[in-house]
Amino acid sequence: MDWGTELWDQYDIIEKHTQSGLELVEKYVKFVKERTEIEQNYAKQLRNLSKKYNLKRGSKDEPECRLSSYQSFLDILNEMNDFAGQRELIAENMMMNICIDLTKYLQELKQERKMYLMEAKKAQQSLESTYKQLDSSKKRFEREWREAERAAQYAEKTDQDINATKADVEKAKQQAHMRAHVAEECKNDYASQLQKFNKEQSQFYFNDMPIIFNKLQDLDERRVRKLAQGYILFSDIEKHVMPIIGKCLEGMTKAGTNVNEKNDSMVVIEQNKSGFERPGDVEFEDFSQGINRASSDSSLGTPKGPMDLLGKNRSKNFWLFSKKSKRFTPERIMTTVTEDFAHLPPEQRRKRLQQKLDEICKELQKEVDQSEALGKMKDVYEKNPQMGDPASLASQISQTSQNIERLRGELNKYETWLSEAGGRGETLRYKTHTFNNNGAHDVQSPDGAHSDESTPDPSQAIYAEFDDDFEDDELTAPIGNCTAMYNFPGASEGTISMQEGEVLAVVEEDKGDGWTRVRRNNGDEGYIPTSYVTIAINK
Repeated sequence: MDWGTELWDQYDIIEKHTQSGLELVEKYVKFVKERTEIEQNYAKQLRNLSKKYNLKRGSKDEPECRLSSYQSFLDILNEMNDFAGQRELIAENMMMNICIDLTKYLQELKQERKMYLMEAKKAQQSLESTYKQLDSSKKRFEREWREAERAAQYAEKTDQDINATKADVEKAKQQAHMRAHVAEECKNDYASQLQKFNKEQSQFYFNDMPIIFNKLQDLDERRVRKLAQGYILFSDIEKHVMPIIGKCLEGMTKAGTNVNEKNDSMVVIEQNKSGFERPGDVEFEDFSQGINRASSDSSLGTPKGPMDLLGKNRSKNFWLFSKKSKRFTPERIMTTVTEDFAHLPPEQRRKRLQQKLDEICKELQKEVDQSEALGKMKDVYEKNPQMGDPASLASQISQTSQNIERLRGELNKYETWLSEAGGRGETLRYKTHTFNNNGAHDVQSPDGAHSDESTPDPSQAIYAEFDDDFEDDELTAPIGNCTAMYNFPGASEGTISMQEGEVLAVVEEDKGDGWTRVRRNNGDEGYIPTSYVTIAINK
């Protein structure tokens, strides 16, 4: 069924219905726009929330950042930031694929509807004009017919009047004949106009208006179909990002499962272990015997405890959790910071010195590589002058050499401090280079002698005692065994890898530096982190 056949007489209803349909599209577009604003505001709030609780610049080196619980929290913030990005994508796609598209389509429908209504109005005006002509012709015919009747009656009356002259009778007859002729013409005109109107009316109701109504029906059905697609897009757009949102949520779940409370405890130990010995017993001072306090103090055979390290103020008790303990106050740390980290507890000092050595070695290796590159470039310039002037590299070569010498001095200085702190470890290996008088790049041995082959600088490897210990004590009898709680790669020289649950023989206990020497059944020996194993010493 179509509107042209079934609703041929419901022009006003069709006009109102199509207008209502366009208003529904406008209402839906407005609804989606408000939804996109909600999504954008939601995403903005999520991003601000993530930014608020995320790490500030320069805080990534904080001790807490190494804890799995803290890292998992940062992972959740990052996943939430990605989640916010998906909400923004939903808003953007809804705006582009629904709001903008429907608005553009709506304007096209409005123009098309306006054109169809104007066609209907023109057809209606044409029919009304024809009807007016018909009505005018009808009225003229009616008027002229009555005049003809009166003229005929007057002529007959004049003909029967005995007093009327022949001329009067003839004139009355001529007038009646003329009126009859005019009435006949009006009759024919009326008939013609009636035929024309009926034809136009039939064209109007059976052809013109049904076509226009069917066009409006097609327009309205296209509007409904387009609106239905908009309804579907409203859900499909969100469905499209649901897999990514699901991954964000899975990432948050994974962040929770990645929390390892045991590992966090080990990290706290590693970061904060001081290396101090526990305080010895306080000796009894028998003042009744006049015991000299000084001799008593000097006769203490126990290792110095925290009371001695805190200024030897023996008149005050040392309480582990007391706020009066100056060793843990920030003011004391700030006022006693030194380049060799002597203000730190032994264990933390060794770690900071080792960290500083690694940084220096990386910087030194960078300068050495640059020095080697400059040397090669100078050789190329000397062999091919057209490529460049070798003298132009002199300032860079000189500066690089100065940097290398400065870094070597710092490296030796920190090596000495680390050795004094009783550390055990290694630094990055590097090759030292220099330039001969011809600008050639040579490898220099630690004692300053030139050699043709690249040899590692033994003075640059800190704690080579790893290897020395193994050579001196290869047949040391085990003093116990240990079980690995975590995997350890053993990538550094002097260390040994282990897998979680693996049992190893303990050859040498931890001397306070956080490393224990172990041996496998196949004879492989090396150092492992003490905090990674549980140790059972033979009694």
